Amino acid sequence: MSRTINLPERTAPVVGEYDVVVIGGGPSGLMAATAASRAGRSVVLIERYGFLGGAGTMGGLSTFCGLHARIHGEDVRVVRGYADELLDRLEALEGLSEPHLSVDNRIMAQAFDISAYKIAADELVLAGGTELIFHATATGVVMADDGALDGVIIESKSGPGVVRGRFFIDASGDADIAAWSGAAYEKSEQLLYPSLMFRINGVDPAAAGSAWVTVRRLMEEAEAAGTHTFPRKKPIVRPQRNPLEWRSNLTQLSNQDGAAVDGTDVRQLTHGEIQGRQQVKDAFAFIQERTPGFEDSYIVDIAPQIGIRETRRIVGPYQLTEADVLECADMADTIGVNGWPVEAHVHGDVEFRFANRDSRGFNQLPYRMLVPEGADNLLVAGRCASMTQIGQSSGRVTGPCFVMGQAAGTAADLALKSDVGASDVNVAELQKRLEASGAYLGTDW
Repeated sequence: MSRTINLPERTAPVVGEYDVVVIGGGPSGLMAATAASRAGRSVVLIERYGFLGGAGTMGGLSTFCGLHARIHGEDVRVVRGYADELLDRLEALEGLSEPHLSVDNRIMAQAFDISAYKIAADELVLAGGTELIFHATATGVVMADDGALDGVIIESKSGPGVVRGRFFIDASGDADIAAWSGAAYEKSEQLLYPSLMFRINGVDPAAAGSAWVTVRRLMEEAEAAGTHTFPRKKPIVRPQRNPLEWRSNLTQLSNQDGAAVDGTDVRQLTHGEIQGRQQVKDAFAFIQERTPGFEDSYIVDIAPQIGIRETRRIVGPYQLTEADVLECADMADTIGVNGWPVEAHVHGDVEFRFANRDSRGFNQLPYRMLVPEGADNLLVAGRCASMTQIGQSSGRVTGPCFVMGQAAGTAADLALKSDVGASDVNVAELQKRLEASGAYLGTDW
C-alpha cells in the first residue's frame, strides 16, 4: 500500500484583507491585536478555539505568572500597559484574586476566574475594533514573489480560506507561521514537559488551611515510604478566589520512552491527553483520601487541552538566555521586563532558579527577540520567540507574553507607517509609544 496519497489541487477564497493579521489568541496574541487596533489598523485575530486566553483558559492555568518582580526584596507589578486594562476588566467582573506568594514565597502570582478572563479578553480586543475569527486553524502560508508573507491559509467548518495581510504576527505558540514561511527556528532535543491542569471544588477551606503545603508534604512522604509514585515533584494546589475551589498543577506528560510529549505531533498530543486524565484521576484520589478538608471534594473541571510549555522557538538576532534572566540583563532595545524565575520542567521535577535576593529582580526583554530571520513583514511573540530553552522557561509565562504582544502590535503599526520591515522598525519610537500607553520598560532602576 502506498504510504502517501496525492491530494487534488484546490482553490480557496480570500476571506478578508487586513493591515495586521494575528495568529493565536493567547496572551501575546490578544495584546498584539489590541495594540495594533488601538493604533488605528484594521486587524484580524485568528484563534482555533472559541475563546481567547491561551494556556490561561484552554490550558486551565487560571493564574497569571510573571506580572510581578521582587525588586530589592519588594514585590512590585512590573507588567503594565494594556495589561492594566485587562486586569481592570477582570476586577469589574469580580474575576481577579489578590496577588499571592508562590514558589517557596519567592515571587508573586495572581489567580483569576477562567470564565471572567474569556469575557474580559473579548472586551479588550474588540474595544479597539479587532475582528475575531474563532474555530479556525492556520494550516499554511501564501508567500509573495518578493519573499514577503501574503496570506495565511485557514481551515474551519466553513472550509478552507486565505486571510491576506500587510503585516503578520505569529503568536501561535509553536512558531507555525514563521516555520512555514522559512524562518530559522530550533526545537530542543529534550523538550520541557507539559502538564494537564484540573480544578477541585467542594473543599472545606477551614479544614484545608494551608493545604498547598500539606499536599506537597504528604506526597513527598508517600514517595519516601514507597507506597506511591507521582509524575513530578513540587505539586501546586492553590485556592481560587472562592476558597471552595482549588486549582491543581501536578501532572507531567511523557511518551513511552520517557521523553516529553511534543505539542507539534498529533499522536503524542493524543497520548498526552489520555495520560494526563489518568494522572489527574490518581492524584485527586490521593489528595481526597489524605488531605484534611478535601474529603467531600470533587473534580469540577479538567482543562480542555494539555498545557504545552515548549516546541519550536525562532532564532532571531538575539536569543534571551538563562544568564539574562538570572543576571537581570539590560537591553538597549527593551520593550518591557520579566521578573519570573527560571522554571524548567525536567523529568520528574521542576527546577526553579532565581536572580540574587538583593538584585533588581527583573531582566529587560529586547525587541530583537521578536524578529525572525525570514519574511520582513512578520514578528513572533510569545513562547515561540527567540530564546534559548532555559531562557524560554522563564520568558514563556503570561507576563512577558503580554509584554511581547503589545510590543509586536505596536511595532507592526510603526513598520506599516514607515514602510519598513520588522528589523528596521525605529526602536526609540517604539519605546516612546509603549511608554505612552503605560508600559513599563524597566529603565529607571
